[in-house]
Amino acid sequence: MITQLISSRLIRLNLSSTTKDDVLAELAEMLAAEGRITDQQQFLADIYAREALGNTGFDDGVAIPHAKSAAVTEPAVVIGISRQGIDYGAEDGQPSKLFFMIASPDGNANHHVEVLAELSAKLIEEGFIAQLFAAQTEEDALALLLAKSEPTPQSSGENGFLIGVTGCPTGIAHTYLAAESLEKGAAALGYQIKVETNGSIGVKNSPTAEEIAAADAIIVASDKQVSLTRFAGKKLIETGVKEPIRDAQGLIHKALQAPVYQPDSGAESREAAPSRNRPELYRYLMNGVSHMIPFVVAGGLLIALALAIGGEPTEAGMAIPQGSLWNKVLDVGVVSFQLMIPILAGYIAYAIADRPALAPGMIGGWIANNGSFYDAAAGTGFIGAIIAGLLVGYFIRWLTSFNYHKMIQPLVPIMIAPITGALFISGLFIFVIGAPIASLMHGMTELLTTMSTGNMVLLGIVLGGLAGFDMGGPFNKVAFLFSVGMIASGQTQFMGAMACAIPVAPLGMGLATVLGRKLSLFESSELEAGKAAGAMGLVGISEGAIPFAAQDPVSVIPANMLGSMVAAVMAFSFGITDSVAHGGPVVALLGAMNKPLLALFCMALGAVVTALTCIALKKMRQAKLQSVDI
Repeated sequence: MITQLISSRLIRLNLSSTTKDDVLAELAEMLAAEGRITDQQQFLADIYAREALGNTGFDDGVAIPHAKSAAVTEPAVVIGISRQGIDYGAEDGQPSKLFFMIASPDGNANHHVEVLAELSAKLIEEGFIAQLFAAQTEEDALALLLAKSEPTPQSSGENGFLIGVTGCPTGIAHTYLAAESLEKGAAALGYQIKVETNGSIGVKNSPTAEEIAAADAIIVASDKQVSLTRFAGKKLIETGVKEPIRDAQGLIHKALQAPVYQPDSGAESREAAPSRNRPELYRYLMNGVSHMIPFVVAGGLLIALALAIGGEPTEAGMAIPQGSLWNKVLDVGVVSFQLMIPILAGYIAYAIADRPALAPGMIGGWIANNGSFYDAAAGTGFIGAIIAGLLVGYFIRWLTSFNYHKMIQPLVPIMIAPITGALFISGLFIFVIGAPIASLMHGMTELLTTMSTGNMVLLGIVLGGLAGFDMGGPFNKVAFLFSVGMIASGQTQFMGAMACAIPVAPLGMGLATVLGRKLSLFESSELEAGKAAGAMGLVGISEGAIPFAAQDPVSVIPANMLGSMVAAVMAFSFGITDSVAHGGPVVALLGAMNKPLLALFCMALGAVVTALTCIALKKMRQAKLQSVDI
């Protein structure tokens, strides 16, 4: 297996590049030349997305850029040496000279990851780097890499027992390097250690309750979220995944002197040693969004498929004949969509306060998205879910911060916190937040009714703005239900404007991910979600843009609103009408709109405006963050 991952053609002992960008491009070009990647630009975008989570430059001139990418056809390792060194941004401030780029497929075939880990672990072997620099030919370097490693020394554990936890966002290299370093450091100090790895092949080697009870200290070296509640009452130290690679023995000494961990500061919910360039709120939102995306994609594509193939335009909207196969497909998609908002809220809460907050967070998300709980025509959508997740998370963090009696403490995470949190958030939405939302929706409906006889440009701006603001939430629903109601009175131009505005957000986000791929503006998960968003936009499912808005509302929501406004105003100007309660290109193509080509033009123009605006705002924010870091 190892010979399939690396060859002499994937080793270059004298790189010509002089900058970080050039080094990454040169190494990626070698992978492409060997047929290991199909799309060099996409692979580099995924590499940069990993770099955005934390620089992969180590001390002592070593850098390990890596990524899981859909562009990788076959796992591989490419190695390059820069004799003069380049500024890679390593934490020690020194030039990087040895580059170990790992390309891993973005799929389920993870059997190669442990082999990759074994290869990269050679970097911490005594004298290996010096030997690699001294290699005269690529074949000599390959022989060093393929040489059998010395087994990790085992300790009898005469000084005690330790537990380690390692993990990095991608879970390919750093996770296993850190584990190897901890094992060697513990053996050198006379300790036995068990290291749990949170890698791309899942959580491996987790300690049992008995082992945790016997441990002298816990070392959590992870840049991704791990569960810490299980370690309550033990000495525990949290740090980044690079720290044990840098000084494992020093870290173990610190852990043995660390205070006893209690889940009283909310630390059990944090990502260990988070990247310094990400605020806490962003990480909480990212946790919710990353868990929500599969539901958005699965539900959206199933609904899109059902409507595109089995849908027929009717007065009540796009409909699928009852009892047909496509009606069942639609039902499955709807279930996925119903779950995505509670999932978003639940995992935001989980990121803040760990498992005790998961159930009440999901309950709060469900209530937030179901207006029937507080007599509103529509729920609060993803905005309400974010609010619910944050409120529950911080409430549970506060609730678990008290020192309960030892008889009560075990009940806190499994009974007291979930029940109290569920009652707290449900009561808040039903009795406090719900009434103003219902009143706001009623007031907005009356405002639109009043404006319906006025200036169409102004009305288009309002309708488009509402459509693009929350993508299926209360503002979007008010504009949609108002437009549907006007169909019954024979005024189909309002639905025409709304139909053009509805798909702009998902189409715009899909286009933005394509245009922004080379600018490293989107996470790799967003690039994949962009494809699904584009497909959803074609059949008028505005929820396809929710993951983008939830992750970066400052850039995405204004862009969505502006593009939707343009589409709606243009639709009014062209006199476009829609006789069914649905939107998107599919409605125009099925003949429900009087001027289908002009309608498609309005949608396309709005999507372009959204994409360009989003990219511009993201670039501005990126530049601002970089100037702050400097």
